[in-house]
Amino acid sequence: MSILVLNAGSSSVKFGVFDFDTLEPTARGILDWAGAARRATITLKPPHGEPLRQAIDAPDYRTGVIHALNLLKPCPPRLGDQSVAERRFRVVGHRLIHGGEEIRRPVVIDAEMKKTIRRFIHLAPLHIPAGLEAIEAAEAALPGALQVGLFDTAFFADIPPAAYLYPVPYSWYEAWGIRRFGFHGTSHAYCTERAAEMLCRPPAPLRLVICHLGQGSSATAVRDGVAITNTMGFTPLEGFMMGTRSGTVDPGILLFVLREKGLSVAELDAILHHKSGLLGISGISSDFRQVEAAALAGHGRARLAIDIYAYRVRTMIGALAVTLGGLDALVFTGGIGENSVWLRNEVCKGLECLGVHLDARRNASLAPDDDVATKDSKARVLLIHTREDYMIAREARRLALEAETPGKHNSP
Repeated sequence: MSILVLNAGSSSVKFGVFDFDTLEPTARGILDWAGAARRATITLKPPHGEPLRQAIDAPDYRTGVIHALNLLKPCPPRLGDQSVAERRFRVVGHRLIHGGEEIRRPVVIDAEMKKTIRRFIHLAPLHIPAGLEAIEAAEAALPGALQVGLFDTAFFADIPPAAYLYPVPYSWYEAWGIRRFGFHGTSHAYCTERAAEMLCRPPAPLRLVICHLGQGSSATAVRDGVAITNTMGFTPLEGFMMGTRSGTVDPGILLFVLREKGLSVAELDAILHHKSGLLGISGISSDFRQVEAAALAGHGRARLAIDIYAYRVRTMIGALAVTLGGLDALVFTGGIGENSVWLRNEVCKGLECLGVHLDARRNASLAPDDDVATKDSKARVLLIHTREDYMIAREARRLALEAETPGKHNSP
């Protein structure tokens, strides 16, 4: 009996398979279009042995996901006798971006829930359509499995009104629901638990700033195990500079280019979501690894791009630490946070006033999960490999068991 976890992005789908009883991972993989419109590559990674890679026809998102899931049914020869293909999927857990104010906990996904999720497409146009496509692909490929959704916004259900309201007319919140939501909550929730384990302390007294840095990036202030605020806001566009997203900009700039430069709303939307961030400044790529490599090779705009990126992360860490009244640990996670030695070093410069002292040698030589602060650093600096898939699998199992228990029912 297995749990399948799907994490659907705009150009890739990560999946993981977990034993239902132990929550141990039995395989992981990724379906990646990598810029190709009609072809994709699926990579399956068993716990031991070499990955299995296969190119597949994927004329559209849903077809690609269905094809990938069908590959899990017949036994891939190099995944062994205990492969996921020989097991029945009891439940499928989906990482979903936005549940608004209506959905504050994991839910069973049915036709009505899909309608509710569709209402938030305008708030996360890069993510919600992909998530819905993955749900419907899983329904088609695995019709007997329960479908469960875990929402990134749920971890931020308890942030106070002073943090989630914007200084615009209050009627905008009452009538239109305009407020800060926060994102990457599944990752931030896992890192909250893992940081407490690494520090050998209960979550309750800890003050954490968690930086999830990847193609999309955000930071969360966590006190006593509860999120106080997140750098993303009404949509995943606010906050840090990202791969192709602008992050926070002066709203007057947006009015200026609309009114004075003739940009349409659609053009501005495309620029802010797809042509800004690392790509917009460097002119090279949205991939931090490529931009960093070009910067270190002497490319001026690439260097400017990573300098802006580090500056913005550093300044927002400072703001979050002040909201906490101090800092017990700074956490780096996500593809960039876990892997860029340069970025961690650059971000921590100037944070000594918060008690952050990075050990350059440990920072350069250690990998997650570990502490890269100096021995006398008041605030610890933790590298944590985020495990969103584990958190989704854990909640999917819980809901599957509840669904099989008489008297249990599904509600947000």
